[in-house]
Amino acid sequence: MRDKVVIITGAAHGIGLACARLLSRRGARLLLSDIDEDAGQEAVADLRATGCDADFLGCDVTNSEAVERLVTSTLERFGRLDCAVNNAGVEHSHMKLAEHDDDEFDRTIAINLKGVYLCMKYELSAMLKQENGVIVNLASLAGLGGAPGLGAYVASKHGVVGLTRTAALEYSKRGIRVNAVCPSFTNTDMVRRMIDKDPKLEQILNNASPMKRMGEPREVASAVAYLCSDEASFTNGQALALDGGITAW
Repeated sequence: MRDKVVIITGAAHGIGLACARLLSRRGARLLLSDIDEDAGQEAVADLRATGCDADFLGCDVTNSEAVERLVTSTLERFGRLDCAVNNAGVEHSHMKLAEHDDDEFDRTIAINLKGVYLCMKYELSAMLKQENGVIVNLASLAGLGGAPGLGAYVASKHGVVGLTRTAALEYSKRGIRVNAVCPSFTNTDMVRRMIDKDPKLEQILNNASPMKRMGEPREVASAVAYLCSDEASFTNGQALALDGGITAW
């Protein structure tokens, strides 16, 4: 990954921040983005202190102009775009479909699915001019199956897997690879917010995996780093489950 230029959205916390830290250690140059600008600037300052060439730009991934500006700024700052990690996403309250709040459904789809679509749209345009590039989308195990009470989230992540596979087929002949990672429950701020609302949920989530624990952000980051690297040069259109063995049951 040395000197490769990477955009990471949702990079101020959790999996996005773990990706930034790991890729920086492997020599990548980074453009971090998040709606939490204070945390994003802090993350960049920490990375720069270790010698990483990194910058930050606040971005709402549901806004087409903002996403276009993110990609354009990356090209102006670094001269190219080698990899993109589309990580920005949100959760929603547990509720069955007949009880779903329409506004919360729309918000989840807008950030988790349309946000990935907009990022891919502008990232692909930049990569096509180079005739190479790698995109890794953060989907979820919920993108590979159902999850009661998480209808909007499940729909959004199935959509991300669909976009990933479609783009991989459309652009593989142009030197661009597109893959997704599908983590199960991971020890992030998002999951911690769920546990805070229902402390008994932590043991349930741990027991969901044959390994009897949740994943850690650094473990997801390792998979992302592999998919971004040249070591994954024949890996394309995949939705990689990172689930401790749940899908083996």
